[in-house]
Amino acid sequence: MKPHFSVLLHLVLMHIRAEMEYRAAFWIDRVAQIITYGSSFAMIWIIAERFGGIAGWNWADLALLFAFHLMGYSAGASMSFTQMRQLEEAIRLGTLDTILTKPISPWAYMIFSGFNIGYAGHAILGVALMILAIANVEMQWSLPAVAYFAASLVSAAMVTGALLTAIGATALIWTRSNHLYSLYFGFWELSRYPLNIFPVAIQGMMLTVLPLGFMAAVPVAVLLGKPLPFLGDWAGLAALLAGPVFVSITALYWRYAMSKYQGAGG
Repeated sequence: MKPHFSVLLHLVLMHIRAEMEYRAAFWIDRVAQIITYGSSFAMIWIIAERFGGIAGWNWADLALLFAFHLMGYSAGASMSFTQMRQLEEAIRLGTLDTILTKPISPWAYMIFSGFNIGYAGHAILGVALMILAIANVEMQWSLPAVAYFAASLVSAAMVTGALLTAIGATALIWTRSNHLYSLYFGFWELSRYPLNIFPVAIQGMMLTVLPLGFMAAVPVAVLLGKPLPFLGDWAGLAALLAGPVFVSITALYWRYAMSKYQGAGG
């Protein structure tokens, strides 16, 4: 275990050094990210201020939701999105076969050798918005609330990583799967908003088939004492269990997909 850990750490450090080779370009991209996502929240803030909130959520509540969403997504996607999106090309070109010959888990090698520090912009904006939101939301922070916040944020990151990995793993069976990311990000955009503004069918989908509701809407609603569809009093526990449950399901799916992979030659 220790030798494998040192190898994975070395892979991460090598990738970070490569990413930071052109530091000015790296930070310009991060500033662009912050401006882009900041503009998205500005639109939500304008709507909330103009109409007195969205479905009972004021601008501070929505800022907390948006910040939680950004932070959970950046943590999960940094260990899954770029790596899994490249899996389709690795299958097509046959480079995945080379990875399979290494004396280490193919998943671990792909994840850690491609650890994406490019999500720093998401994290910076998320932390800034979080500080602003916490100073303005109407709730009492206590040790249990802080512990729940941290645990549910980890769970949200796990949900993100599990879903993005599952999409990438599908390429092992179908050869192509990147088109499914368009579907994912369509619902991902919706997951920045409270669940109760959507039709019942979409609410149900975002809690089951595409559990993006657990990325932010459910845990933040629990923290703020907002009502939630379907889950009721079980919402808090569901938000904590969502990450481990979907990671476990994705791990089983990954193994199944790997068993169906036939190599570049078919």
